[in-house]
Amino acid sequence: MLGNLTDLAADLGYRTGWAAVRFAPEALARGVFDAVGTIAGRRGGGPEQLRRNLSRVIGTTPEEVPTELLEEAMRSYARYWREAFRLPTTNVAEIVASLEISDHDRQMIDDLSTSDQGLVIALPHSGNWDTCGVWLASQYGQFSTVAERLKPESLFNQFVEYRESLGFEVFPLTGGEQPPMALLADRLRAGGTICLMADRDLSHNGVPVTLFGERTRFPAGPAKLAIQTGSPLLAAHHSYTGEKTSLLRCGTLIDTSGGVEAATQLLADSFAENIAKAPADWHMLQPLWESDWSQERRDRLAEPRAGEADPA
Repeated sequence: MLGNLTDLAADLGYRTGWAAVRFAPEALARGVFDAVGTIAGRRGGGPEQLRRNLSRVIGTTPEEVPTELLEEAMRSYARYWREAFRLPTTNVAEIVASLEISDHDRQMIDDLSTSDQGLVIALPHSGNWDTCGVWLASQYGQFSTVAERLKPESLFNQFVEYRESLGFEVFPLTGGEQPPMALLADRLRAGGTICLMADRDLSHNGVPVTLFGERTRFPAGPAKLAIQTGSPLLAAHHSYTGEKTSLLRCGTLIDTSGGVEAATQLLADSFAENIAKAPADWHMLQPLWESDWSQERRDRLAEPRAGEADPA
């Protein structure tokens, strides 16, 4: 009973917050979220795990991470949520106009998305990946992706409905009628495009990679799908460049000829290069590197569960 009440409260709170932010004046929403982000980055020296993660990116100890960078990072994170809440009521033409992309990268997307090979695009949790999705759908039509199942179920359904209203096709990572990998492979073989977040492994089947000199794991899904279907694999990255402008980099074609592990390491290298250019926009507040993992997680990963779906 208590669990049901908690889920209901979370659902109502999310709906209320979503409506309030969506219909608030732009200047008011921006001011509130910027202030919240700044306070969150400053209070107690900022979120400790974020500080540890950023220290790897900029090559310092956690204690040497500038407070200004933590504040900027939390403002960027708050901006993502503000934009996510407001995206359904934002004019698509404005989103397209605000997103910068080089001629080379645009030509790369043009060439690969219009072929019959399918296309896999992998991104880290940087900037606003939903904005990238809106831009992609508006320019090239519907694409497919995977979403982590949230609790309560009603909250997960809201996220799915929201993204589908923007032109995404969303498959749940777990609990769906079919494993997402099979469905994504079908879309690729039909010449479709899929986009996957690829810098945080949520399964027991992640690929060991080195990121900023330390070991972690990335999902195997992007490389595995590209290799299985013969589709090209692009590394992409999104970051903010101004109050209303952002930059999409998507011109790095990953060589998959060396297999899943080698291709996933190349993804990690591409992500690291772009994250280092805009560290404040990398929204990684969770433990990522092996040295930060809890013992519980280490024990869980040491005993893979039979029948677990391949990560995507």
